[in-house]
Amino acid sequence: MNQEKLKQQIKQLAAEKDALLIAHNYERDEIQEIADITGDSLALSMEAEKTDKSVIVFCGVHFMAESAAILAPDKTVLLPRADAGCPMADMVTVEGLQKLKQQHPDATVVTYVNSSAAVKAESDICCTSSNAISVARSVSAKKLLLVPDRNLGRYIAKQVPDKECICWEGYCPTHDKLAVEEITKAKNEHPDALFMAHPECTPEILELADHICSTSGMYEYASNSSAEKFIVGTENGILWRLKMENPTKQFIVPSTNLVCPDMKLTRLEDVLNCLQNMEPQITVAEDIRLKAKQALDKMLAAPRD
Repeated sequence: MNQEKLKQQIKQLAAEKDALLIAHNYERDEIQEIADITGDSLALSMEAEKTDKSVIVFCGVHFMAESAAILAPDKTVLLPRADAGCPMADMVTVEGLQKLKQQHPDATVVTYVNSSAAVKAESDICCTSSNAISVARSVSAKKLLLVPDRNLGRYIAKQVPDKECICWEGYCPTHDKLAVEEITKAKNEHPDALFMAHPECTPEILELADHICSTSGMYEYASNSSAEKFIVGTENGILWRLKMENPTKQFIVPSTNLVCPDMKLTRLEDVLNCLQNMEPQITVAEDIRLKAKQALDKMLAAPRD
């Protein structure tokens, strides 16, 4: 079956099943094209919470669907590919975090939303790549345990020098691979381009950035800037919307490594199958859900810079 027929079938079946199709910014182009809403992981989960649809089809990875299930327990949350995971989220375990908390009982645990529901449940407050700094500043504790991304943690630590920051040694394999040499080469070839980098990149990469921001921040930065060229320091799925919203501007991907294998697992056939069979369904045990929701709620209530 060709892509257009698949898209038509998906849309028709989604309407029949009262389903909202949401897709992360890193998903394949054709997946983003059929989505009712595209965005970053937490924004999509918040949309899942707000919608009056009874079914959420989350085209993303496992922790994202879990977040939707945490915030919208009354809805059926489907993840088209059960094997779509996140290596960084898998780098922290509940047992490991509990041990670190015992070693630093005076610290507040600030956990990136790129984490499992069980790890969120062991945390004091969550953060995203866009609000990480304001969340860290809002915490009264002078010592922070920043979990699980060491690169985001180091970025936070640099911005909040009045706090002691202990970073978990996790990382995003896709962003962590981006090399200084690749950015230097791109800048030399495109001296008039602005380099925007995701805070999951290494500190050495962030030192070269004209602007450090989340994926949603990149859309805003590219649209509002008078520049015509941008070097994009994040997963290449972001290009679909960047190009759609800025058709006259040029976006340069500096590395062939900026591809997340897990984000590219979901295909149109998977979305159709999941709607036909109403599975795989993602659920979170109620005791874990309630604790994880507290950490998310505290983040949403935190003052913004």
